[in-house]
Amino acid sequence: LRRAISVIDTFDELGLEYLKQFVLFVQTEHPHLHSQCSDPSLVEKIRGVRLSETSHPSKLQKEVSTVLHEIGWAHELEYVTEEGLSLDMAQPTSKRGIDIDEPSHFVRNQTGSLVENGSTRLKSRLLDARDWKVVRVPYFEWDSLATDERARYLTKKLEVTQ
Repeated sequence: LRRAISVIDTFDELGLEYLKQFVLFVQTEHPHLHSQCSDPSLVEKIRGVRLSETSHPSKLQKEVSTVLHEIGWAHELEYVTEEGLSLDMAQPTSKRGIDIDEPSHFVRNQTGSLVENGSTRLKSRLLDARDWKVVRVPYFEWDSLATDERARYLTKKLEVTQ
């Protein structure tokens, strides 16, 4: 971490995102090392870094958001927590959210099955540690649904966040 701080000015935006994710991980999983993540130059440099791929909703995010409005689940689109963790849709006051897992959120394991990539899994752990109840909507599940099944699908998924 000290080495990263010494060369932090050479980091591009993606490097800063990874560094911020690492710092949040250390603060969450290894609180005894928290003081090492409190260096003022580190804190200032990563303060505004947002942990997400994009700030423009995808077609899939817009589709899910539309159905959420239809079933009466009011939400903010592209919400960012105080820590810089992004959620595709959120109800900040109740700490409930929805993340759309697009193809970039997955890798194939040895058997060829799709599994969440490390970055997606870590973000889930970080949100969970901050008491967020997040529903994941994998693209392949959404794409397999008929239009008239989507409201029922989201309603059922949201029941677990109650």
